[in-house]
Amino acid sequence: MPSASSPSRPVGAASPPGPKGSGHSATPVFDRIAGPDDLKRLTFGELETLAEELRQEMIRVVSANGGHLGASLGTVELALALHVAFDSPKDKLVWDVGHQAYVHKLVTGRRDRFPTVRQEGGLSGFLSRDESPHDAFGAGHASTSISAALGMAVAQQARPAADGEVPARAVAIIGDGALTGGMAFEALNNAGNLSVPLIVVLNDNEMSIARNVGALSKYLDRVRTDRRYGKAKDELGRLVERLPQGELMVELGKRMKDGLKEFVYHAMIWEELGFTYIGPVDGHNLRALVEAMRQARQVDGPVFLHVVTQKGKGYAPCEDDAAERGHAVSATPAVVPATRPATDTVAPPPPPKYQDVFARTAIELADVDPRVVAITAAMPTGTSLLKFAKVHPDRFYDVGIAEQHAVTFAAGLATGGMRPICGIYSTFLQRAYDQIVHDVCLQRLPVTFALDRAGFAGDDGRTHHGIYDLSYLRCLPGMTIMAPKDEDELRHMLATAVALDGPAAIRYPRGAGVGVPTDGPLHTLPIGRGETLREGDDVALLAVGSMVLAAERAADLLAAEGIRASVVNARFVKPLDEALILDLADRCGAVVTVEENVVRGGFGSAVLELLAERGRVLPTRVLGIADRIFDHASQGRLREQAGLTPRDIAEAAATLVATKADRHPAVVGGAGRTTALAGLAD
Repeated sequence: MPSASSPSRPVGAASPPGPKGSGHSATPVFDRIAGPDDLKRLTFGELETLAEELRQEMIRVVSANGGHLGASLGTVELALALHVAFDSPKDKLVWDVGHQAYVHKLVTGRRDRFPTVRQEGGLSGFLSRDESPHDAFGAGHASTSISAALGMAVAQQARPAADGEVPARAVAIIGDGALTGGMAFEALNNAGNLSVPLIVVLNDNEMSIARNVGALSKYLDRVRTDRRYGKAKDELGRLVERLPQGELMVELGKRMKDGLKEFVYHAMIWEELGFTYIGPVDGHNLRALVEAMRQARQVDGPVFLHVVTQKGKGYAPCEDDAAERGHAVSATPAVVPATRPATDTVAPPPPPKYQDVFARTAIELADVDPRVVAITAAMPTGTSLLKFAKVHPDRFYDVGIAEQHAVTFAAGLATGGMRPICGIYSTFLQRAYDQIVHDVCLQRLPVTFALDRAGFAGDDGRTHHGIYDLSYLRCLPGMTIMAPKDEDELRHMLATAVALDGPAAIRYPRGAGVGVPTDGPLHTLPIGRGETLREGDDVALLAVGSMVLAAERAADLLAAEGIRASVVNARFVKPLDEALILDLADRCGAVVTVEENVVRGGFGSAVLELLAERGRVLPTRVLGIADRIFDHASQGRLREQAGLTPRDIAEAAATLVATKADRHPAVVGGAGRTTALAGLAD
């Protein structure tokens, strides 16, 4: 295999300097790249220089903005080779998830906007068909690329190329972590059966977010021999024994045997699935990558190209991060000139993150109950369950990117008397809906779902917002649904859920708690009972989860205008505290519900259903997330966009108070503002 530092030769004709290509630029080659076609005119030496320039650009921007870094640092050469060997957007390059595709963004005309990545109004941290014609398929959830690319390949075959036209190709680029997802294997099986021209590029870096787990990962790490390999090895061994004696020939024989072993074990599974196997290829050797991709393009059927890369390559902080190789990094705060503090007061530490409180509580429960086990789907750090694993390693299970399996695995554990806790992001739990229904709820099994990142996910954007779970879980029979107003209530809700004899879900937001103490003894909560935080007779504010604090602040704004509001921490979305809600409806005559979930089918809908069933007709407003797509921004800005700030809540309540004498029937509202009282208007 040629070295990446081999003498350069042109990939095409040399490209002329662009408008930025002179002077003392830190990126002289990058300055000449306006789009993928420019890459084809670079020599291999120039491409290698460009690779280092791109690494530095990603390190600079992502270190400032925060976000996913390690995966894209490992795919610099891979992305460049893809754009040299293929013709995007005619050829469809389908990147799985998008963590690994920042270089793809940089060389497809988005350099000037790259500093805005994951910023409000800027580039997405993932791929988006709305952002560029070079983004063939949008995805923020793993294991989808092969299915999508296969569909594109079939569609391309349905439109035959014109005479002399080079047929387009569909290419899926998937990491070995995403390959553990069952959907990827379903697609591989189907692709082998259809036998259409499809190229699957495996980016094998031994990592997804954290280190990969499972039999497939071990398969890619070491040889799993079969009879074919054993027979070939024995025959080759006998041949070597007949060679003239000498250390050199013996060593040559060993290397021949090792080479055969490597070829057989790497190729075997993929060729059984109907793919032509190529590899493994050094993922940082541009010449070897381009050559392998051009070979793959010539095959008139499915090809599996195995590329070995190093996650975090070229940046010491990522390379030295043994756990995740710099998968995600925090934004570097702007430097503020030092000033002398007015006092010697030390700022208090920030509140703990909800995910950390969840993990500590799970440990506390497991310490006293041997039935408690914890499960995650390739997110041990994101859910903080890695802390649990360190204390109770024999009761922690990371099943890989396999949410469906995680849920049914938990169901199986529950049938054996265990009390499984599934720590899964709200957005990822959507992938296991059938298993929640069929395997857990219909069998009334005691599985606890801890839905991290519920509500707006911030700069991760549209693919990661956890804004549907109340709606998709509330309709399921026997499901108990809770949402804490603060980090301490999360502790008691987890204890409550584990004590139940049926399924339960607890949703909690991304980020830090509100700053309440979390060192009290654990206790269970009475099922279906809310908590009245403030008494008032003019309007009732019924809030759940992250919106409780906003409702309390809205009540302060209303009080300044002479409006007395009751504030309720609902705690339970299912079952509702029916007695409390009906009492407040009768006493206040106006109700506002507030939730960080879509309006349709959520907490407010449940309250409206109750009022209708009990014959209560009164002015009601449901505040939640409107029926539209929300992109990436800070959580605070997204709540502003959705009309979920304290002022929005207060204005909605003031409007009801001003009109409740007319006894309007209940209505459902979306995002937006009213200005019924001048004192509450902006």
